[in-house]
Amino acid sequence: SVPADASNPDSVVVSVLNISAALGSQAVLPCKSYRMVWTQDRLNDRQRVVHWDVHSTYYGDNKMERLCDMYSAGKQRVYSSYNQGRISMPRNAFTDGNFSLVIKDVAESDEGTYSCNLHHHYCHLYETVKIQLSITKKAEDANEYWDGEKPVIVALEGSTVMLPCVNRNHIWTERHSEEEQQVVHWDRQPPGVPHDRADRLIDLYASGERRSYGPLFIRQKMNITDTAFALGDFSLRISGLESADEGTYSCHLHHHYCGLHERRIYRVFVTEPVREKKVVNLTTHNIAPAVACFPLSSDPNVVRGHNVINVIIPESRVHFFQQLGYILATLLLFVVLLIIVILVTRKRRQRGCGNNIFHCYSFFRKDVNLKEFTVDTTDLAQYKSEDIRLDYKNNILKEKAEQARSFPAKNIDLDKGNKDLLH
Repeated sequence: SVPADASNPDSVVVSVLNISAALGSQAVLPCKSYRMVWTQDRLNDRQRVVHWDVHSTYYGDNKMERLCDMYSAGKQRVYSSYNQGRISMPRNAFTDGNFSLVIKDVAESDEGTYSCNLHHHYCHLYETVKIQLSITKKAEDANEYWDGEKPVIVALEGSTVMLPCVNRNHIWTERHSEEEQQVVHWDRQPPGVPHDRADRLIDLYASGERRSYGPLFIRQKMNITDTAFALGDFSLRISGLESADEGTYSCHLHHHYCGLHERRIYRVFVTEPVREKKVVNLTTHNIAPAVACFPLSSDPNVVRGHNVINVIIPESRVHFFQQLGYILATLLLFVVLLIIVILVTRKRRQRGCGNNIFHCYSFFRKDVNLKEFTVDTTDLAQYKSEDIRLDYKNNILKEKAEQARSFPAKNIDLDKGNKDLLH
């Protein structure tokens, strides 16, 4: 950042303004000066001019008359043919700074109040010097004095008199380069920062040169129009106002040639946006309800009830639709999840029992180990001796069937029994 320019003379503070703007809006800090308008005439420097006028009561009509004028780069112009050759100004007036008017062979008709008017169109400067001229026929009455408002010259009739008008200020006697003399810059002081530590934001010269300082986002949101010097409008526009933009801003107008040094101060405060509210009046009368809409009828014959309900509706409906969207999105997500669960459950059931009942049975069955169960064989004897009568085709099949029903013979190891006896 670039600090405030301390090399310039102290500017004259011409205004101090407090500006409050809503968050997110655009703030405009007005800074206008028509003395800074660049009105350079490139045709032979016609910016400086001097002209002499006279207010005369000699003919009883209080007439104001233009006598002569002269531009800094032009010739003298005398308006009346009567005054040709008898009134003049020095040819080097804009070099020497002497704009005095010389009147030859003065007459009583020359009495009046004369004014020497200096105009600097570029610097917007206007200076006037007034002189009272009186004519006398007696030489001893010729005199010069101050009447408290202007100098008074009493001249002898027929003599030559000089009405003084001298101004040797450099703006009247020197040529200049206007575009190098004019500059406007903006400074910003964050809260708690003194003026001499302010940050430079923008420098703008009449030549068209522009210098912006600080980060890119600062340069993009704070700017001055390109027609500033053409219109005399150097207002700073801040877009997308944020809380960090609060502080003290200064507009410095410097015209070094014209001697203009002005400063305008702006204290910027950022506030929360205020939402305007609309009130809808719902009016009921007896049985039939009536709704009063904007604008309300001004007919005096319309009967209105006494029960009024004030419904406050925010001007912006964006917040309402956002909340409604959140609710609908949540409900939709819940319904989709429920449908997915139902479809998955139904599909698994169809895969288990739909085509083969064996798979359904195997899905629910439990492997059974027969070793876990005990079999009671006490009642098997009655079935052993039971005579089962079967019809067989021959005796061979009958014998096989009887052998199959009989219990197998028990093998007895005789050797083992003998050994037991010996022991």
